[in-house]
Amino acid sequence: MRQSLKDIIIDVCNKKIAAKGDQVGISFYAFFKNKNDNPELLMEAATWWIQTHKLDHFEKALKVKSLIEHS
Repeated sequence: MRQSLKDIIIDVCNKKIAAKGDQVGISFYAFFKNKNDNPELLMEAATWWIQTHKLDHFEKALKVKSLIEHS
């Protein structure tokens, strides 16, 4: 996964955790605007989320952040 996407994921996770607490859930769609303006990046995130890590639709933001930081 490219570093720019990792940075986005960590930033979004940090913001969600700060706003809603450690138990907040997140979907990979949270890393993108409500329009599909970068399908390649969206597919990269989806592949990492679904195929590589077999994550559920919603996962704890802390778990996602940890996976990114240790990859």
